[in-house]
Amino acid sequence: MEKHTRGVELKNGENVDRALKRLKTKLDTEGILEEMRRRRAHESTITRAIRKARTAPKRNKVRWRFQSEGQIATAEAAAAARNSE
Repeated sequence: MEKHTRGVELKNGENVDRALKRLKTKLDTEGILEEMRRRRAHESTITRAIRKARTAPKRNKVRWRFQSEGQIATAEAAAAARNSE
């Protein structure tokens, strides 16, 4: 089984500080740093709900961007059924 690790390799003549910056950027874009900070301390139920509400629009935008024609037809049919009630 292959083990996946996050990391960067030093390029020829690259400064270590620059490689660390690339690693930090990579971890930040994947959301790993934010999750580490979040797990470091207890998160109350209210704080969790606020965080999820803040990130919901971004998740939904990505989700609806990649819909198949069947999913679009199903969503339109459900909307029509709601409007006819």
